[in-house]
Amino acid sequence: MAKLRDKRIQATPAEVERSLEGNWREDMLFELKQAVDTYDFIRKQMAECDQRLQKLMAELPAREGEAAEVAAAAAGEPAGKNGKPAGKNKKKSRGSKKNVPRFDLHAELERVCGVDLTSLDGIDILTAQTVVAELGTDFSRWKDETHFASWLGLSPCRDISGGKVLKQGSLKVKNRVATALRTAASTLLFSDSYLGARFRSLRTRRGAPKAIKAMARYLACLIHRMFTRGQAWVDRGAREFENKRTQRELAALQYKAAAHGFKLVNLQASA
Repeated sequence: MAKLRDKRIQATPAEVERSLEGNWREDMLFELKQAVDTYDFIRKQMAECDQRLQKLMAELPAREGEAAEVAAAAAGEPAGKNGKPAGKNKKKSRGSKKNVPRFDLHAELERVCGVDLTSLDGIDILTAQTVVAELGTDFSRWKDETHFASWLGLSPCRDISGGKVLKQGSLKVKNRVATALRTAASTLLFSDSYLGARFRSLRTRRGAPKAIKAMARYLACLIHRMFTRGQAWVDRGAREFENKRTQRELAALQYKAAAHGFKLVNLQASA
């Protein structure tokens, strides 16, 4: 029992053992035995499930991926091994791993997919496994990423008549991949990455529900690109997104000023 204690308990195993000593009633011992037997049974079922999953993954053919020099060039760095920037090997946390299978599922997924889906911030091992389990690795049945996002129910649904939008809402689609991508998008709130900065910007302007759906759609588009083009995702950081947003805002201000016959002047440059 002391070995099964919660990791947050600061007491030593000896202290836990002493606290378990006492006069135990028969009904309490029976209930405790039932709980331990249930725990052992569930652990056994999980181990058998992991073995079955490992066997099925081994039977899937490997998929060759291509180096994503385009993605690396966007980050302003040369492409290194597997399309990643040279000299940059960032270790990122993927959240709780208590439900992750006991074999190297990450390596198997990368072999089967040809790309590393977990390089996308917010996409963990189990989310990537959900994508492969539900959709496979052949994304050619969707003509483009827009079609793929619409199939997942992550695109806006508009009723248009006579060139006017009469009604706009969301498609009621039950899809496990869409649900997993929404969950992945919601985890980007505190992510110090390009995707995290994009999500926070959307959340500020549109609110949390719309931002989660929009970010889930963007993740779906990135996954489609990775499968169809063999491109690896290279994170450009939150600062890159903020710089681009500043440039867009400045361009909009310059356009408005020019439309009214004015011209913006950079005070720092003139000083």
